[in-house]
Amino acid sequence: MSFKSINPFTEELIFEAAPHSTEEVNSIARSAANIQKEWKNLGIKERLEPLSRLASVLKNDKNYLAATITTEMGKPLDQSINEIEKCAWLCEYYFENAASQLSKVDIETDAKESYVRYDPLGVVLAIMPWNFPFWQLFRAAVPAICAGNSVLLKHAANVPQSSISIEKVFTKAGFPEGLISNIFADHDQIESIIADDVVSAITLTGSEKAGSSIGSIAAKNIKKCVMELGGNDAFIMLPDADMEIAVEKAVKSRMQNNGQSCIAAKRFIAHADIYDEFLEMFTQKISELKIGDPMEKNIDIGPIARDDLSYQIKVQINHSELKGAKVHWQNENLPQKGFFVSPTVLTNVKKGTPAFDEEIFGPIASVIKAKNEDEAIMLANDSVYGLGASLWTADEDKATKLIPQINTGSVMVNTIVKSDPRMPFGGIKRSGYGRELSSYGIHEFVNIKSVQRY
Repeated sequence: MSFKSINPFTEELIFEAAPHSTEEVNSIARSAANIQKEWKNLGIKERLEPLSRLASVLKNDKNYLAATITTEMGKPLDQSINEIEKCAWLCEYYFENAASQLSKVDIETDAKESYVRYDPLGVVLAIMPWNFPFWQLFRAAVPAICAGNSVLLKHAANVPQSSISIEKVFTKAGFPEGLISNIFADHDQIESIIADDVVSAITLTGSEKAGSSIGSIAAKNIKKCVMELGGNDAFIMLPDADMEIAVEKAVKSRMQNNGQSCIAAKRFIAHADIYDEFLEMFTQKISELKIGDPMEKNIDIGPIARDDLSYQIKVQINHSELKGAKVHWQNENLPQKGFFVSPTVLTNVKKGTPAFDEEIFGPIASVIKAKNEDEAIMLANDSVYGLGASLWTADEDKATKLIPQINTGSVMVNTIVKSDPRMPFGGIKRSGYGRELSSYGIHEFVNIKSVQRY
């Protein structure tokens, strides 16, 4: 298996990492286990102390780190800077809150003393994707290490520089070397290390296919998992929504990160009364986006992360057309070089087409007409995925009534779906299980231990 950084704009190889041998992977994993045994015995204040420095390191080095992200996977540079800043915010959140979240909870029983305490599990294997190479790892790893675990990082093969940089920033902030350890391993090596007693739990962010594969291996070995998988989020537009704000946010949700986000709105379900107006305004806004070199200022959309991924998106569009979907608008003026896919608006999208049923991981928006409010909710729920949904209405009572009817891990009213360190994040159905972030996330990789004294 190769671990290569290929700049998706220039199509040039910029870095290549040598894969670790099985002996090296095992050695790194055992070192992580040994370090964890020391780390867990530190007091919570000692474990949290480097976290504040880590936030500072990220802020100070954000331009360099962001450039690494952009040259590896192609998102516009300002969005990469935002990603690093969000990681710093996460560190600050847990620096301020982890101690209380991990403190013992007294419970009144007939015993002299009864309480719950949170003990670490051990080594957590983190299998991470390329689309938010820092954020996805940080939101899983930071709460895990606060709780006293160590982390073994298996990153996506196309972002080895980001993977190496992550390990370096933790060390630079003063965390013990090896507390977060990077491994360049293939699937067979990962399967072996999951089966090994050295790994206590697994967290994976990735595709449904990857989750199914790793989840089955983990289940076979009775290992705790958190899975954050794909999404096909609905953006539900009701007639009383603020059209101007909703359209602006709809474009941002679908097109940020070059459309490569699990929580991006992908199916835009508009009530028949405002469908035409929404489609016209939405298409106009998308047509104004600037496409080009993601390292340049004022670029809205860069290339897709890899050539094979851009090809897959084009196949999904083609297959959707063959099943009746219509290309309402498409930008044909693309750079001659780079793994670009045109921002595209599809209409006449029905169940049974890839644009309705599948996650299209690129700047492709499906605009769907709903006869009424009930059909809008039915269409939103008609998906194997259940990550998030965005509901747009000025009627607060109506929103309150509809929120329980939407079958997703999160519902955002009059805003886009986004992750926030203060709120739990995760999905249902084929979008995965478990939660990241907030107190819920920090409790995923702990032993919730009941203690009673008589």
